Amino acid sequence: MSAADPHPEPPSLDAFVALCGEDQWQSRLADLGLRARPGSLSGRAAQQRHALELALSRLSEGKALARANPAERRLCALARDAVALAESLPQAARTRLQDRLIAGLTGEATLIPLFHLFRTASLLRGRGFAVRFDGLAEEAPYDLLVERGGATAEVVCETVSAEEGRPVPRGDWWALVDAINPDLQTWLAAHPGRYLLKMTLPEGIAGPDQLAELQRRITALLAEQKRQDAGAQAVLKLDPLMLAGAQAADRAGALPARLRAQFGPEAHLAVTADPGSGSVFAMAARAGRENGIAAAVCRRATLAAENRLTGERPGILAMFLEDLDRLDWQALRGEQLELEGAVRRFLTTPPARRVVAVSCTSRFEMFGAPDAAPEGELRFRNPGHAAARLPGLAPAISSSV
Repeated sequence: MSAADPHPEPPSLDAFVALCGEDQWQSRLADLGLRARPGSLSGRAAQQRHALELALSRLSEGKALARANPAERRLCALARDAVALAESLPQAARTRLQDRLIAGLTGEATLIPLFHLFRTASLLRGRGFAVRFDGLAEEAPYDLLVERGGATAEVVCETVSAEEGRPVPRGDWWALVDAINPDLQTWLAAHPGRYLLKMTLPEGIAGPDQLAELQRRITALLAEQKRQDAGAQAVLKLDPLMLAGAQAADRAGALPARLRAQFGPEAHLAVTADPGSGSVFAMAARAGRENGIAAAVCRRATLAAENRLTGERPGILAMFLEDLDRLDWQALRGEQLELEGAVRRFLTTPPARRVVAVSCTSRFEMFGAPDAAPEGELRFRNPGHAAARLPGLAPAISSSV
């Protein structure tokens, strides 16, 4: 390829894989291959949760980088930022970075928290800030020290799972559906028809014991051909599937959207179909209280402000909201201004005295989704902080909404 080629092939990811450790990388990919098994909600969830690692794996093979889309190229650029950072760090700090990469490739963890760090640094550099990785280089409690126009700020990069704010965690719901689906298909074959099992879970689901008990109750309700089972943990009601505008000949694939319209964005849904008979069994579950994702973000922001900012300089909390789906993110940013309201209330609390601004972002911004937040994040300035009007900090702290 000549130097004049207007579309040069981007550099490979070999150096990033080497930084992670070839053996660790290959072991992780093998593990994800087992987790992301087809035909199960848990497998589909694993594919979504580990989409970053799987994307980097695809892009590290053959000529895949030459065909990468803009979002994939941004991920590759962040991987190369990790390599450049490692090369600039002293050995002890480089080892800390490698340890964090290995931790992100182990068990239920992901590389998202580290890539949130690299992306935050990249955004700030793009806005004219000089960026130091004090957390890795000097084991500072904060992650980044940024400077522009004579003003400095400490930046803390936090990743908070939306599961922390869900009374019914999605992971538990997927595990429940996968566990009962084989028996449900057998039952549906013996009882042709169209059914809707509505579940009200007043206190949500907390732990494997409650999950197992709920599975047992659903199985018993079906085996005994009951229509309802009420208890403190759950109220189960089995009805014919009758949705507004739905026809008996509707394909099962069209049902999730209809169910979503009826039960709302916070409901957990699942549809099991028997193609041979055209029978359908749908399930819809709701907790007895609304999701508290924005509140979970603010709880984590409080802890970060208290424990990770020194108070010697203005602090910026860069919050990454993980385990969101598009409906969650749209609702948090929507007309009710749930996230904005919660963050602005946090900024009036005593722990926020050290915080000059909070930014919130998600995978939709990291992966470059069309409906991502403008500027790649939502930003909320603390007007009560003494540094709130410093011109040097403006690009990092000015409210974006």
